[in-house]
Amino acid sequence: MNLIFLGPPGAGKGTHAKMIVEKYGLTQFAAGDILRRNIKEGTSLGALAKDVIARGELVSDDLVNDMMFEEIRALKDAKGFILDGYPRTIGQAEALEKFLSHEKIPLTAVVNFEASEKILVDRLGGRRLCAISGKIYHVRNMPPKKEGVCDCHGQPLVIRKDDEPATILNRLKVYHESTKPLIEFYRKKGLLHDVPAEGDPLSVQKVLEKLFEKIR
Repeated sequence: MNLIFLGPPGAGKGTHAKMIVEKYGLTQFAAGDILRRNIKEGTSLGALAKDVIARGELVSDDLVNDMMFEEIRALKDAKGFILDGYPRTIGQAEALEKFLSHEKIPLTAVVNFEASEKILVDRLGGRRLCAISGKIYHVRNMPPKKEGVCDCHGQPLVIRKDDEPATILNRLKVYHESTKPLIEFYRKKGLLHDVPAEGDPLSVQKVLEKLFEKIR
């Protein structure tokens, strides 16, 4: 299966991608992680991205596309992939469509995780991060054994800037303006499957399992 996960910040795309990867042997490509890794490793694409970010500009669609295409091309002996956080714009989606067609890679489905803004703000505002391992907790839904402290490293948990209240509202605004149009883009192609994502992770996983049984 080759999948795209769509949905607003806090809808659970990353959480469910990790669970699906373990269950079905797919490879997860998280656009943000790939961008940060390229910058950290000083690749040619990463150096370009770092310069753009240093100027306070947005990384272009072309640069993001090149990074993602490079990852997909390098995929060997896998049962498929999940694109998480990509594409984000219609331009990226059109470029991805051309790339997959050229590489003769079929896109199985696009999963659209749906949740209300109230739920999204609550989820994101309650997230806490271990700065060492990157493990994510939630103050209510997935708390650490000791409040405010990572289970593995004993370090104080932090709030990502992305999860601060003002940033959350801006992230949702950006999603509605630039990413939400992708829903109709893929719906018209008959690839979109809406999944209610307000329940607990295990109940959402059961919905996903039924969907995958149908489309595999």
